[in-house]
Amino acid sequence: MEQNLKTEHKPLSSEKTRGKSSRSSILAQTVKTGIIKSNLIPMWAGLTLGMYKNKMTFVDNIPEIIFSTIGSALVIGAAGAFNNVYDRDIDAIMPRTQSRPTVTGEMSAKSTLSLAVVMLIIGVAVLVLASPLAAAFGLLGVFLYVVPYTMWTKRRTIYNTEIGSISGAVPPLIGWSAVSTDITHPAILGLFFVMVIWQMPHFYAIAIRKRIDYEAASVPMLPVIKGMRRTYYQTNFYLILLILSSFLFGSLSVGIMLVALILSVAWLVMSIYGYHSNTDQVKWATKMFVFSLFHMTILFSTVIVYSLVGVIFKLY
Repeated sequence: MEQNLKTEHKPLSSEKTRGKSSRSSILAQTVKTGIIKSNLIPMWAGLTLGMYKNKMTFVDNIPEIIFSTIGSALVIGAAGAFNNVYDRDIDAIMPRTQSRPTVTGEMSAKSTLSLAVVMLIIGVAVLVLASPLAAAFGLLGVFLYVVPYTMWTKRRTIYNTEIGSISGAVPPLIGWSAVSTDITHPAILGLFFVMVIWQMPHFYAIAIRKRIDYEAASVPMLPVIKGMRRTYYQTNFYLILLILSSFLFGSLSVGIMLVALILSVAWLVMSIYGYHSNTDQVKWATKMFVFSLFHMTILFSTVIVYSLVGVIFKLY
């Protein structure tokens, strides 16, 4: 971020500092670094869980950890850049996205597209160094996010969230497949399904909070097309599925299963109580959104810590 420099000395140096900061901020917005960081957590959960379930040592997998982290960051950033290029017309309409570099002209569509392609190629190549399967999942995740979600369903159907949730659940698969080829293991399937289901109430909450934006841009989000009551019922439906999916962690750890179960039940209770006790729908949605972040951070951090303890102390 730009900083106000009180001193009047060395103005040229100050301008350079501001310029560098500005370019850094533009790049960060273009590749959506916030999304990169948030998606690396489930990727690490899949990675550490794969190491634990396959009785691997931390030291022996340092290359896979490095390659999967760098490669994942690059392919996720590439997906964000592709999305910014394609959505720049509707981004210009919605206040929350009007400052994106592809809208303001700080990044041209051609430059952003070139950046996305380069990041994708390098990211997939780096993931290959972890494992070909991890690279395949990385490429699949970008494809699902860009084509079925961004280019096809986002502007056409209320089920765009469901379609987009599949690509959003790929990071754990990338991490797991960097150290294991068994993608049918109940542990990784649990992570994948929880990640898929979690995204619906999370993004419904965002859609309620930003309903006016989506309405102006004619993006058919569920609250815009079907209204608040339908969104509330559908949110609770997925929260019930999230509660049931918690039992998938039973084969991994009773402790993790209980953490997932308690968090999911608390989320459902918050949804029902908050909706009926608060007439301000935006406030209800904001609380739901904040709790969704706590839910995912606590659950996946628990998986990471549990797996790392098992790997380090060989608690198989």
